[in-house]
Amino acid sequence: MLGFELDFWDYATFVIAALAGGATILIYIWIAGLPGRIALSRGHPEAEAVKLMGWAGLLPTVLPWIQAFIWAFRPTDVVDVRRFPREEQEAIEAENARLRGALDKSKHAPAVADAAADKSS
Repeated sequence: MLGFELDFWDYATFVIAALAGGATILIYIWIAGLPGRIALSRGHPEAEAVKLMGWAGLLPTVLPWIQAFIWAFRPTDVVDVRRFPREEQEAIEAENARLRGALDKSKHAPAVADAAADKSS
């Protein structure tokens, strides 16, 4: 069909190109989520907003992602006037624990599904 035979090196080239494309996508995903992971690990009060800005900021331009990266490291003093500062800190810690739990569940979801399939069979 192509006028020549494909040999081992042609197939090796296709495999390497597919692996390079997959690695590029994984690196992009890791970099896009970096500000959110940093904000969560530092107990940032607006960790969810930093995470969303990191993901959305890498799509059109790089500037919003850079702002999210800086925001993840910057300490912010947020005091909700409806609560005392101690209660506000407890609410922030509870929200960050909820977000970490959601990340842990998404990481372990395939393993849980595989374990459930193994038990049923």
